[in-house]
Amino acid sequence: MNEAEELQKLEVMKKVVLKKVLTKEANERLGRIRLVKPEIANQLEMYLVQLYQSGKIPHALTDEQLKLILGQISTKQKFRILK
Repeated sequence: MNEAEELQKLEVMKKVVLKKVLTKEANERLGRIRLVKPEIANQLEMYLVQLYQSGKIPHALTDEQLKLILGQISTKQKFRILK
């Protein structure tokens, strides 16, 4: 299997998992995030897939829950450069 096929397989798996773990509103928010900040959306998607695979998502996440997760992810990315 070449790299392109593996990436395509990963994308299909992500879509299936995200459809299971996100409510309609949360999925719409993820779509808007993907338009503005694709790198954060990708990081969020991978995090959600990992949570799902480890069994830590018992039910579909609401928009509010997705916002909380997004807040946790975005605070980890902030940094300052000091002289």
